[in-house]
Amino acid sequence: MKILHVILFIFYLGSYSYGQDNTQFTEKELSINPLIDGTLLTPKKGKTYPLAIIIAGSGPTDRNGNQNYSKNNSLKKLAEALTNQGIATYRYDKRIVKQIKKRNLDPNITFDHFIEDATSIVDYFKNSETFSKLYIIGHSQGSLVGMKASQQHVDGFISLAGAGKSIDAVIMDQISATAPTLVKDAENTFAVLRQGKTTSNYPPALQSLFDISIQPFMSNWMQYNPSIELKKLDCPILILNGTKDLQVEVSEAELLKNAKPEAQLSIIENMNHVLFTIEGDRLENSKSYNETFRPISEALITAIVEFIK
Repeated sequence: MKILHVILFIFYLGSYSYGQDNTQFTEKELSINPLIDGTLLTPKKGKTYPLAIIIAGSGPTDRNGNQNYSKNNSLKKLAEALTNQGIATYRYDKRIVKQIKKRNLDPNITFDHFIEDATSIVDYFKNSETFSKLYIIGHSQGSLVGMKASQQHVDGFISLAGAGKSIDAVIMDQISATAPTLVKDAENTFAVLRQGKTTSNYPPALQSLFDISIQPFMSNWMQYNPSIELKKLDCPILILNGTKDLQVEVSEAELLKNAKPEAQLSIIENMNHVLFTIEGDRLENSKSYNETFRPISEALITAIVEFIK
């Protein structure tokens, strides 16, 4: 998870059938509650099938995996690919997306709110008793959110490009590698946030990370260590990461595997953070974040389908 993307996150805090011949699902817009709007895809064939709830990553990420500065439809493509393989999917806009659209952004939003939203979705579908099994797929920041929501009973959890360390540890690694002279200042700031307090005592160079407006969110987020949270799950677990991921390194997936040795670990060759296969260099990788024409990794789809089925 590169520091640039953490900074970007801080800045941007009816049923019908598809007409294409290759689609094998129906689509329904479904609001779980006044905060959560999403899309439910169900296979056309069969009477019973499992459901995978897809949780997006950091920032104002919508149900399709897009933000204002990044449109790739990665989560939409993932959902459609899985449902074409007989797995129903529900993907949703994070509450911050709806708030931005209505120009009513809650300045007091916390990481716990994202956990509450995911938990409410799990409760909704558990109570509906419509699906044979229930799985959670958490992408990036959504991996940690999904871990917490999966501590209720689900049939399986999938971490997709999820960190193995708490967010403060992730950021400290980035600062150590890119701006070592700022390490001490960052450590001091995090020490204050760990106490649930705020501070303005940090250098201007760290403004984008520690602006006073986002410190409460950061303080709440850093309370959770993914490697500790994963240990609390008693369901089957699949850990996925790509070798071309610019934001979450393979070592993060290995940390999760070490925390939960019985979990399955699958490293997808050449897959990047937005689930595309990248054969070229870093420039191609970065450009792909805004390239909707790309298909997502077939190896990823295969790994998830095999795990669920």
